[in-house]
Amino acid sequence: MEYLIKQYPLDRGALEIQYIEEFFGEFPRKKTAQEIIQRLRDREFLILMAEAPLPDDAGTVVPVSYKVVHEVRAGEAEPKLRDLVERLRGCVQFDGRKILYSWIGATRRDWRGQGHFRALTEESEAWAHAAGFHEVLVKTKNRFYDMRGTLDQLEFDVVKYEPHPVDNRESKVYLSKRLTSDVVRAHRSLRTVIYAYD
Repeated sequence: MEYLIKQYPLDRGALEIQYIEEFFGEFPRKKTAQEIIQRLRDREFLILMAEAPLPDDAGTVVPVSYKVVHEVRAGEAEPKLRDLVERLRGCVQFDGRKILYSWIGATRRDWRGQGHFRALTEESEAWAHAAGFHEVLVKTKNRFYDMRGTLDQLEFDVVKYEPHPVDNRESKVYLSKRLTSDVVRAHRSLRTVIYAYD
């Protein structure tokens, strides 16, 4: 199967992400376009969206999965990113290295298990490797079993586990993957990437 992926510029991509997140009931709070723009404006980033035909109407193509990744730096000023870096000191080397953070992404329920998220992840890894990134980080919760299974298949390693004091399902799991040429050579999804312009 060949996957169709669109790469978006910042403003248009932020609006597309705000729109598609409405299809995900499991996210208690959706990101706004303004939040996305504010986070990404002054750093390297990639906004990708996979599209696929509707099952009952092959002529109609809709967004089914998305992924947003961005650079995270040792000296972050933004509070949430500064907290992330501090939590991972000793587990991830930030100084003198380019680190990519897999910030947000998901696949719509009806299209899960078809490889769309793998294709987006592989495309983001290829982009990051070409851009000189050394490692990619992901943060998730223990209760997102499907996501943890996908990250396992994509060969991410757990680098830190933060137990929740009351509910283990709410525990935080941090994973990472070194971005080497071997990682890119091991990609198996067939992808066509088109660029959406403003």
